Amino acid sequence: MAFWWPIIVLAFAYAICRFLLMLIPPNVSSIDVDASDVLDDGNQTQENSFIYIPPRGRTQQSDRKVQCYEPATMKYLGYFPALTLSEVEERVAQARKAQKIWAKSSFKQRRQFLRILLKYIIEHQQLICEVSSRDTGKTMVDASLGEIMTTCEKITWLLSEGERWLKPEYRSCGRSMLHKISKVEFHPLGVIGAIVSWNYPFHNIFNPMLAAVFSGNSVVIKVSEHASWSGCFYFRIIQAALAAVGAPENLVEVITGFAETGEALVSSVDKTIFVGSPAVGKMIMKNAAETLIPVTLELGGKDAFIVCEDVDIPHVAQVAVRAALQSSGQNCAGAERFYVHRDIYTSFVNQVAKIVKSVSAGPPLAGRYDMGAICLQEHSEKLQNLVDDAVDRGAEIFARGSFGHLGEGAVDQFFPPTVLINVNHTMKLMQEEAFGPIMPIMKFNTDEEVVKLANDSRYGLGCAVFSGSQRRAKEIASQIHCGVAAVNDFASSYMCQSLPFGGVKDSGFGRFAGVEGLRACCLVKSVVEDRWWPYIKTKIPKPIQYPVAENGFEFQESLVVVLYGLNIWDRLRALVNVLKIISEQNSVASSKKND
Repeated sequence: MAFWWPIIVLAFAYAICRFLLMLIPPNVSSIDVDASDVLDDGNQTQENSFIYIPPRGRTQQSDRKVQCYEPATMKYLGYFPALTLSEVEERVAQARKAQKIWAKSSFKQRRQFLRILLKYIIEHQQLICEVSSRDTGKTMVDASLGEIMTTCEKITWLLSEGERWLKPEYRSCGRSMLHKISKVEFHPLGVIGAIVSWNYPFHNIFNPMLAAVFSGNSVVIKVSEHASWSGCFYFRIIQAALAAVGAPENLVEVITGFAETGEALVSSVDKTIFVGSPAVGKMIMKNAAETLIPVTLELGGKDAFIVCEDVDIPHVAQVAVRAALQSSGQNCAGAERFYVHRDIYTSFVNQVAKIVKSVSAGPPLAGRYDMGAICLQEHSEKLQNLVDDAVDRGAEIFARGSFGHLGEGAVDQFFPPTVLINVNHTMKLMQEEAFGPIMPIMKFNTDEEVVKLANDSRYGLGCAVFSGSQRRAKEIASQIHCGVAAVNDFASSYMCQSLPFGGVKDSGFGRFAGVEGLRACCLVKSVVEDRWWPYIKTKIPKPIQYPVAENGFEFQESLVVVLYGLNIWDRLRALVNVLKIISEQNSVASSKKND
């Protein structure tokens, strides 16, 4: 016992010291970001206070302006330029120059950049959420969950583990290279191009930016034409933090425009990260093929939410409604197909209906509403068409939420939370990505049946499985062909930022987030060097030196058996033969030398 006392005392002292260090506030610089033009103080000028009526149909690059407005009120916010090919190329060129400087930066400097961002985010949560709310129509709570928490979690993970996963990783050398050291090095790729969606404008900018900058790259981000106003404000935060740590100008660029701007970006960068639809993802791949750059595609999903008969129904019903209505259903990882065991189907549907009927939708900054607006113009019409198709094929609208006070010009920007029953896979609603607050709930009888139903989709992003038996839930989840699975929870994997995020099939390929996402921003280089240089070096054996000896193949054959043979006696016999051949070659060489 006397031996253990000093160790226990030292461990206790170490724990006390670590705790005391935690009490010392870190020295993190503060940054000032001008937000005077994004705050809605009710004193807008006459010029910028009108209701905006956007043109119907696809907007072309020829417009040269990205018009911005609040989806929940249709108030005009302003416009940004749609950059041309030459303008995009110039931005990328500037970012490339900055990257060459930043590639030499220390991890200490990069961590300081992250800490400054984290401090600003924590101190300005309301501002960030209000800007997101105005530009996309989501509620403040939805913005906090999807914008603030996810981004803070990513920053915290990078601060804690980022450097570890970017340092050289040593690997085994194998039997033939025991005298070597083998490792994998992770070098910056150069300029990362990111084309991001509108549904979470703050997080969708910060997510690729954080990984790219921390791994030594520069990044040029093309924000969605539906969220350019907020994106350009969030860019100011990044610029201020970079300036505070002495980073080169133009290390991060945010560009605005339409499809043509995105095409120009893909043709100019060293890697593309895209978040959007499968159709546009295919065009991104086609353009990337011209320069053979790597691509990461996150293309949405049709996630299954599976409820077995042994669950706590009130608990799971609350999770289910949040999974469907978060950000008005405009959530890449949102639940879009609900499968509930026949034995509890009626009880579960009734519980869900009760919750949904209590949900009110309205302008999120104009009152206490549970759900906000639909961001995209004309999307409510698409959602209604999906519901109508389902009803025509036998589905029933079982429950709907309510609307609050809507402005006359913004009525079409809202869609009531809707529960449908008696749905099946012949309906478009169960096949196409809805991206809206709709809950189609279908019965199933057996675990085998629900696995088959869940896999009957062209998407494969994620799933959520609920059961009173964790083993059963894990077994079901393991059989679903998707990239992300939550057992007895919903979308929890995204809050574990050490995990990669991405899907299969029409949900795309490649991963962002986690170790895999961080290293995907790197040139992965395999390096082999001598373990005991200069004392032991690789030397080509005489039998296979040029000119190759007559018994060169015999030597190679025996060497293979020595290194990889399954029987120890065969390996020993082969070793004797190898030594014999080398000895004979040395004798021949000596004879020639003497002659």
